[in-house]
Amino acid sequence: MELEQHEYDVVVVGAGGAGLRAAIEAHESGARTAVVCKSLLGKAHTVMAEGGIAAAMANTYPEDNWRVHFRDTMRGGKMLNHWRMAQLHAQEAPDRVRELEDWGALFDRTPDGLISQRDFGGHRYARLAHVGDRTGLELIRTLQQRTVALGIDVYMECTVTRLLTDNGEITGAFGYWRESGRFVAWQAPSVVLATGGIGKSYKVTSNSWEYTGDGHSLALQAGATLVNMEFVQFHPTGMVWPPSVRGILVTESVRGDGGILKNSAGNRFMFDYIPDFFRKETAETEAEADRWYEDKKNNRRPPELLPRDEVARAINSEVKAGRGTPHGGVFLDIASRRSPEYIRKRLPSMYHQFKELAEVDITAEAMEVGPTCHYVMGGVEVDPDTEAARVPGLFAAGEVAGGMHGSNRLGGNSLSDLLVFGRRAGLAAAEHALKRIDRTHLREDALADAARAALAPFDREGGENPYTVQHDLQQTMHDLVGIIRTEPEMEQALERIAALKERVANLSVEGHRQYNPGWHLALDLPHMLVVGECIARAALERQESRGGHTRDDFPATDAEWARTNLVCSRAPDGSVALTRQPLPRMPAELAEIFEESA
Repeated sequence: MELEQHEYDVVVVGAGGAGLRAAIEAHESGARTAVVCKSLLGKAHTVMAEGGIAAAMANTYPEDNWRVHFRDTMRGGKMLNHWRMAQLHAQEAPDRVRELEDWGALFDRTPDGLISQRDFGGHRYARLAHVGDRTGLELIRTLQQRTVALGIDVYMECTVTRLLTDNGEITGAFGYWRESGRFVAWQAPSVVLATGGIGKSYKVTSNSWEYTGDGHSLALQAGATLVNMEFVQFHPTGMVWPPSVRGILVTESVRGDGGILKNSAGNRFMFDYIPDFFRKETAETEAEADRWYEDKKNNRRPPELLPRDEVARAINSEVKAGRGTPHGGVFLDIASRRSPEYIRKRLPSMYHQFKELAEVDITAEAMEVGPTCHYVMGGVEVDPDTEAARVPGLFAAGEVAGGMHGSNRLGGNSLSDLLVFGRRAGLAAAEHALKRIDRTHLREDALADAARAALAPFDREGGENPYTVQHDLQQTMHDLVGIIRTEPEMEQALERIAALKERVANLSVEGHRQYNPGWHLALDLPHMLVVGECIARAALERQESRGGHTRDDFPATDAEWARTNLVCSRAPDGSVALTRQPLPRMPAELAEIFEESA
């Protein structure tokens, strides 16, 4: 077998914000570090996070602090977040933003010269540090520039197909070059997963082609566990027209800067969907709650900035009630609220996106938007301080890691999440690798088995077409495990997934290993299928509605489920096993924060 081999202390899989921040920290801790990315360096999904980085810097509202941010995050996640992760995130996010600025990031400014911060859904105060609506792009540019300047090795257009272990510990990773199909292996005692999300398991998604759940599946296969997989966030506002761009994200910044949602009758419908519990919990008094509900124009926390799960469900309800737009969404209108100059200055990417892709001038007319699969709150179960998974030597950060966001992520928390925990994962991975006395070794039988599995689709003739199977999986998840879920539909989804497993085992591809996208998809499909099964099984088990998980047959939240996590593991036969696990208990000093008036 022709095999290219490399040796490092830390290998980071994924070159988004979490991966690059982890690699920088590992390198600066003295570890020989490499980054492996499925696509080109700089083309990370982080770029699509446009609105800003949530951090309680108090530049706009002096009364903001980490305690309020912690409370907002926990409430946004419906209290299912791992309290320690939410605490560390809120406390450390401001330093990570200032660190980015030290490394060359250029943020928008307040009149006083401080980093500008904008409103976003679920945040009590304006706290998103931003660069127009291109914040993710600036974050990646800054981290990428530092990665290159430090001389960290980067393997671009390389796909990892298996994590290698020996005696239950990580020894490295196996993969292939996408251009040539040649196999490559990395020997390393520490691997950091920063592979992002699972959106390509769904038919309509804001996620790009790389998001096939690789990290979730690789971790499960290596012996790690996944938590909170039932919670999938459908961003309220994705493009719905034309069909070629259906699902592409329309940043929450449009609503943060004054955009409002209207149905086909021209009514601003979100006032009909403000939940009583949300109004009461976020208002200091009942009088304030009443003012918020009644003052439809001037309140700085309009209903369009409710948490994303609430807005997505409201849009879904309007469309189902027959009050949707001609193309099955609702209208997002900022043209009637802001001047063309303001829109072009604050939302340049959105202006050009709609102008070029949909021939819509958002300074003059409303956008058609609708929910799109955007983010998975579930991921690898990690230690909150080190991001270590249950497999020694394996770490995870960013969207592939679970626990931080509970049942629903607040907008802007993703970028601060990947900075805070990317740094912590890189630090812990380096410490784990550097304290080892003996070198790790890659077993020849493990390498040979990984190669055989990768080449198996070429050995079959007349098998299943990968593109057909992918279409059927995406349709299954879209129809049966989407925004609104029921027991019969999810049972049907699991039956279809079982049938798809048999079809995936019989995939065949033609041609050679060079430039073969059909082969690439054939290797991605098992990951997508595992992720789909985890989501469906966990969603069927959780008999309540909470955050990104809505059960039509169990519409209320349940106090018992508020104390329970669902954990996925790999059964001996390769199927997904599900267990219940008590939620970590919050210390009294943090619980008191929820009794404070903001």
